[in-house]
Amino acid sequence: MVNGDSVVARWRDSFTLKSEGTASDGADLCSGGMVPREMQRGIKKINKPIPTPGPTQVVVKLSAASLNFRDLLIAIGGPYPGNHVPGLILAADGAGSIFLAGSESSWRGKEGTAVVLHPNEWLSGDVRNLEMSKILGGYSLDGTLQQFVLVNDTLAIPAPKGMTGAQAASLPTAGVTAWSAIREALDARFDGVVDAWKGKWTDRRLEGKYVLTQGTGGVSCFAIQIASALGATVISTSSSDAKLAIVKQLGARHVINYRTTPDWDQDVLRLTEGKGVDHVVEVGGAATIQKSVNCTRKGGLVSVIGVLSEADVLPPEFVPAVLFGGKIVKGCVAFSREATAEFCEFAEAHSLQPLIAQTFEFDETVEAFETLQKQNAVGKLVVKISE
Repeated sequence: MVNGDSVVARWRDSFTLKSEGTASDGADLCSGGMVPREMQRGIKKINKPIPTPGPTQVVVKLSAASLNFRDLLIAIGGPYPGNHVPGLILAADGAGSIFLAGSESSWRGKEGTAVVLHPNEWLSGDVRNLEMSKILGGYSLDGTLQQFVLVNDTLAIPAPKGMTGAQAASLPTAGVTAWSAIREALDARFDGVVDAWKGKWTDRRLEGKYVLTQGTGGVSCFAIQIASALGATVISTSSSDAKLAIVKQLGARHVINYRTTPDWDQDVLRLTEGKGVDHVVEVGGAATIQKSVNCTRKGGLVSVIGVLSEADVLPPEFVPAVLFGGKIVKGCVAFSREATAEFCEFAEAHSLQPLIAQTFEFDETVEAFETLQKQNAVGKLVVKISE
């Protein structure tokens, strides 16, 4: 019987605070100065039975999971919203194949199909349909750091043809967030609704536009690939010339080292003949938001996606810059199933090759989290779960 088999899951052991920053059970994750040591948690490996799907559910055999900063915050009890239950299996992103399908499942008879998992219950419509408590790997919803995961039919989406499991697993949070930001720049209305895509996936709808990206994390790397595929002139910043060489290979036309050019916003204005960019994919947070606004054109868009720097008092010039420039500063949080399905089709149409920074074996999950914590990877960190 399938249900008699055993599976391995990697999850967090408890949410109780540990004294002196040590883990009583499991591996300790050091905070790297982001949270007090007394807030650290551990993760450990456990065995669980393979679940049985309900009528409209599937069990997906996972080939890989990719990590996001949110996963680290939950693991260490950092500043991420929610009451995350003890024993929660971490990570939201994953890909694999249909293993078991319920009696009324739309996947019945399609066992073995390669799929990407949409990580939340926001299926369609605008952001009002997002519930933070219904994102995989948070609150009480087990995530993707396990060999088999049970999900509703609607969360399984055909994977782009030609992608490995590791590449497909990297798509959802980083890739679809970048996709959603660019889709909103193209087709969003002020009521939050995003109109249907116009034309073919391969149409160069950003021809003549400038897009600015920051750093070399997963979202930024995907934003470079998406924007350049759509015909935009991409300007990218990073603290490393070596990393900037990589983003040029991804499609960035112009690159700026913000260590050697601290007034990088002025360089962006120079590159755009003083007009500014049409769209900023803003991941830096408080440390970069003012410069992002400075180098955005009048009426342009700043999509706020990341909070990699701690919040501070807004500089006095922020509101006047937004007000008198008629600029839009908009939060971009999560994404719908429609967006995930769209991006999978777009990625296949463009033969997109997600940038994988490093792949870890399942038993190296702790090392993967420690690497994630350093925030210096170029691209995505992936945990390989099965062949």
